[in-house]
Parts: sequence; structure tokens; C-alpha cells
Amino acid sequence: MTEADDRELRARKERERDELYALDISGVEWHCAPGTEEHEERVEIAYLPGGAVAMRSSLDPDTVLRYTEAEWRAFVLGARDGEFDLTPMPHNGGSAAE
Repeated sequence: MTEADDRELRARKERERDELYALDISGVEWHCAPGTEEHEERVEIAYLPGGAVAMRSSLDPDTVLRYTEAEWRAFVLGARDGEFDLTPMPHNGGSAAE
């Protein structure tokens, strides 16, 4: 990738992020894991146009992170693959002895 291509890619991603954060999400439906109680701390997500996703903590609903479809897909696939496991395993960078 050339330096010009890299700059163009960064500019496109910045535009996507700006558009994503400009969306009015005041009326979105928030979802959480089944079985969680209303008063429990939990992660909530909302599906946005174009495959994007918003995520927040139930304890701090005013702080909302937004992810493009590609970012969300990469996160979900990484989570499924164990990239974010608390205990490193051989398949996610840990050694077999751990």
C-alpha cells in the first residue's frame, strides 16, 4: 500500500466514523444478554443502519461507543476465536503450559 493509499484509507475511515457518530440514536432499541436483570450491570448493544452497532454499559448509558459493520464483525469474530479470553490459551497467543 502506498503512502497516498494509506492516507486515503485513513480519511475514509474518519469520514465513516464522523457519519456514524452523527447518527441520531435516541430511538434505538437496546439489547442485552438474555437472563440479565434490569438492575444488573450489563453490556447493551443497538443495531444501527448499514450494519453498524452501538454499545454501552447499563451503568453509564450516556457513554456510547459506535462501531462500523467491519469493526463489529472483527470484534465478534475475535471474541469467538478467544482473542479476548481472560486466560491465554494456545489458540489465542498463550503457551501450552499455561
